[in-house]
Amino acid sequence: MYRSHTCGELRHAHINQTVTLAGWVQKVRDKGFMIWIDLRDRYGITQLILDEERTPKAVFDLAKTLGREFVIQVEGTVIERESKNKNIPTGDIEIMVSGLTVLNSADLPPFTIEDQTDGGEDLRMKYRYLDIRRNPVKDKLMFRHRVAMEVRNYLSQQGFIEVETPYLIKSTPEGARDFVVPSRMNEGQFYALPQSPQTFKQLLMVGGMDRYFQIVKCFRDEDLRADRQPEFTQIDCEMTFVEQEDILNIFEALTKHLLKTIKGVEVDNFPRISYAEAMQKYGNDKPDIRFGMEFGELNTLAKGKGFNVFDAQELIVGIAVPGAAEYTRKQIDALIDWVKRPQIGANGLVWVKYNTDGSFKSSVDKFYNSDDLFAWAEATGSKPGDLILVMAGDAHKTRTQLSTVRMEMAERLGLRKPEEFAPLWVVDFPLLEWDEETQRYHAMHHPFTSPKPEDIPLLETDPGNARANAYDLVLNGNEIGGGSIRIHNSELQSKMFKLLGFTHEQAEAQFGFLMNAFKYGAPPHAGIAFGFDRLVAILGGQESIRDFIAFPKNNSGRDVMINAPAPIDDEQLEELKLKLNL
Repeated sequence: MYRSHTCGELRHAHINQTVTLAGWVQKVRDKGFMIWIDLRDRYGITQLILDEERTPKAVFDLAKTLGREFVIQVEGTVIERESKNKNIPTGDIEIMVSGLTVLNSADLPPFTIEDQTDGGEDLRMKYRYLDIRRNPVKDKLMFRHRVAMEVRNYLSQQGFIEVETPYLIKSTPEGARDFVVPSRMNEGQFYALPQSPQTFKQLLMVGGMDRYFQIVKCFRDEDLRADRQPEFTQIDCEMTFVEQEDILNIFEALTKHLLKTIKGVEVDNFPRISYAEAMQKYGNDKPDIRFGMEFGELNTLAKGKGFNVFDAQELIVGIAVPGAAEYTRKQIDALIDWVKRPQIGANGLVWVKYNTDGSFKSSVDKFYNSDDLFAWAEATGSKPGDLILVMAGDAHKTRTQLSTVRMEMAERLGLRKPEEFAPLWVVDFPLLEWDEETQRYHAMHHPFTSPKPEDIPLLETDPGNARANAYDLVLNGNEIGGGSIRIHNSELQSKMFKLLGFTHEQAEAQFGFLMNAFKYGAPPHAGIAFGFDRLVAILGGQESIRDFIAFPKNNSGRDVMINAPAPIDDEQLEELKLKLNL
């Protein structure tokens, strides 16, 4: 037996018991005649004590050779600790060591295995197995496990069946780029790794499974950022004989359950807004509603006053930043420089201080009087003490830019509180979006999304204005889930493929298996997929998903620990018929 107890388990009640522990050496404090060792495992830290008088000499001498991260086993007696440590659960006791075995020695780690480490991110990713020993990372992985178990238990209780779907599938032209896998046995042909189990879960509904879920790996070969990885995990769900309201109610209840059980937070029914309303009020289809700063449109109030910068623009829109009228001119100039950066690309900002005494001071005082600026304040919901920020230009671009400013100001003012949760549903997305480069429509969600029933006639006359029977779940400014009512009718699905530029032959080659299945009694069905990594990170109070993944990749999509991706040898290339004759 390597251990009788863990390093986080022993308490005052265990005093005088003989125990066996095993773990890693966190720290050694050698006073010559006495040695203290902090022994660590996943469960906590226990202090060991050895001295020249009470410890066998061979054991004492061996203890002097120990270094950080040595793996050891000790036997000893639990005794009361003279200098108690209230910061750890085992702080009332220590182990008087009578036996010591070195299970494995260790080189000096490249960074300290402590909560506050001296290792940079790149170094810690290279030695991720060491980083996982630190509490901040270990606790996040345990937190992820807890969320996964709550999801599994909840959905199972709601009658959902977990079914595994294939990882080696066929490449499809819609969505992000696929990762492809060459087939040795089928020369010149390739599998693709799934971007989602979309078609398979629809086929499970045709198969009568009724309620399916899967916590599943998905793969997309796209540009990376803090909340995106080339491989990620989804909570993937599908149901038959449901309408949009059924889906929203069930998965709103799941989210409420997670917030209550994981965070102890109770949330009322989630607000619902349309995509058009989200874009108009927030310039964003995943708005953070933990704070206000809703957009106020100023076209009728700001045009025709001789300020040519505004008169020539499609949209003039502003927000009221609470309590920021005290910003100095230097701070405002720095903000203007910030919005001019290439990442935002704005030409500038117009600002108005709504002073606490009710007066106004602005960068456009030459063109607008106090009555004009008071009207701006009313339109933006500004109060005395607020700073009004105004942008103008092309409608879509300007809304997007002001949305970025809104989020930045909320961050600077501490309004994006990680322990506060504000979910909402965004519904009625456009079904299609026009791509100028390819001169054709693309599905805003995916090709299997059903139009709103009342908008089906628009597919013939005005497809760009057709709305999707789709919905996104947003939490704290992040899309954590999205789904739709699916097309279950072959004729409507064929019409959708045609709108997306597929010939009959292309649609048959890519999706013939699904179209064929629809001929055999496909029920009405719908689903949703949650971004599990992102959900866990938000519940954990962070924006980045990386620390909630055991072995993440860096911003270049590389695993710097195992050095992947990597070349393969010529023999493998020959077998796969991929070797180039240069």
